[in-house]
Amino acid sequence: MSKFDWSGLMRAGIRDLGLRPAEFWALTPAELMFMLGQGGTDAPLSRARLQSLSESYPDTNGGASDG
Repeated sequence: MSKFDWSGLMRAGIRDLGLRPAEFWALTPAELMFMLGQGGTDAPLSRARLQSLSESYPDTNGGASDG
């Protein structure tokens, strides 16, 4: 038994969101749920969290561009 209601998801994606079938099938379930307004419940990245991440994972190339 599938844990996804594929016919309901297809109806929502193709009919309600106006996706083409190829666009629908190219999405991950998480992307589709986000587009349907049922994902992304995490709070936006705060300035303090960004600072914490920057300190934990500093740039190692001295700020030079990749190209």
